[in-house]
Amino acid sequence: MSHAPLPLNERFRGFFPVVVDLETGGFNSATDGLLEIAAITLRQDEHGLLHLDEQFHAHIAPFPGANLEPAALEFTGINPFHPLRPSEEEGAGLRRIFDAIKKAQKAAGCKRTVLVGHNAHFDLGFLNAAIGRCNLKNVSPFHPFSVFDTVTLAGLAFGQTVLARACAAADIAFDNKEAHSALYDAQRTAELYCAVVNQWWTKIGPPPQSENDEG
Repeated sequence: MSHAPLPLNERFRGFFPVVVDLETGGFNSATDGLLEIAAITLRQDEHGLLHLDEQFHAHIAPFPGANLEPAALEFTGINPFHPLRPSEEEGAGLRRIFDAIKKAQKAAGCKRTVLVGHNAHFDLGFLNAAIGRCNLKNVSPFHPFSVFDTVTLAGLAFGQTVLARACAAADIAFDNKEAHSALYDAQRTAELYCAVVNQWWTKIGPPPQSENDEG
């Protein structure tokens, strides 16, 4: 007899997984500007499989005094000061996205949001630095140090750690011309995370019923 899968709020110790990708003006979270953020929530179907759900995105204006490395801007193709770039102030953009995530987290019955990312501690480091600058500690839904990293998960599941190669191994289309856009990379990372979790769920299945379960 088959049993219903665990609800999402019991899958990951009460964590609500949200995939995040950032584009930045360098590698130093303390000095270099945050330029773009994308976040994608996940939903679970009746079979326990994860799918992409809502997505949130913001072009961020560099904070006053932010360092912007020319090599980083060339790599991402971002011109932070282009007159047609629809930039938001750092605090306003983050607050808007945080509020939307907290609403989704509450709807899922989860206690805290956990950042899912490719090289996730890089993204969390920049996110935490921005949270500190903008005094958003009590607004942010994210756990301050726990992450789910698709580098590790893809290395385990597919033997690949580079995002494009891991996606190829997972039969996820990846366009290198679109890469290094926060929204595009977040979408591919979310698909990769779902592929790993769903592969595990399909092969291992739900845990056996506890003694308190009926039926």
